[in-house]
Amino acid sequence: MSTPTLFEQDPAPATRPAAGPRPLVIGLDPSLTSCGIAGADWADAIRPKKQTGHARLGWLLDEITDRTKAADLVVIEGPAYGQQLQAGHHERAGLWWLITQGLFRRGIPYGVANPHLRTIYATGKANPAQDQPREKRARIAKGMVHSFVVEQLGIWCEGTGRYDAADAAVFVAMGLDWLGYPLLTLPQQQRRALDTVHWPTATVAVAR
Repeated sequence: MSTPTLFEQDPAPATRPAAGPRPLVIGLDPSLTSCGIAGADWADAIRPKKQTGHARLGWLLDEITDRTKAADLVVIEGPAYGQQLQAGHHERAGLWWLITQGLFRRGIPYGVANPHLRTIYATGKANPAQDQPREKRARIAKGMVHSFVVEQLGIWCEGTGRYDAADAAVFVAMGLDWLGYPLLTLPQQQRRALDTVHWPTATVAVAR
């Protein structure tokens, strides 16, 4: 008997509809302090105020559950394994599993995209600021992703939490592209990011 896995190794390709209403895709960039969430034409950052521990997890989960309840597909950022030794990792991992378990129980298909895939989809490169000083690369790359969302997707992302909201918006664009409803035409250099997302094996509804 083979060892069970969370995802099939060869997920079936998404349906490519010729026409019909655009499905509702929600993007999620989970965080304990500024959780990015977005749809096809909006983006936001959910920011708990003073809650900690179980109260914070419960509040975040309630907000996310309410905003994803009608989704045809959710695309969520996968774990960043380089952060495992950082403070709060255990609680962040708990939030991720609470979110995905909730989606599973409600029958909402979800895809999991590693952080570098979002950057590839937005910029064409996993490390688009490689030629910059090491201490500035992450910030510059986040700015490039934000610029892609604002200037190419036309989604407003400003103020506190703008980078988290922009990250979630890219996940929405990736999900819609995979379903056959791209928000814009991109070169293969960027679309190759879709090839290694852990897409759901369940059939995704493309119309309600």
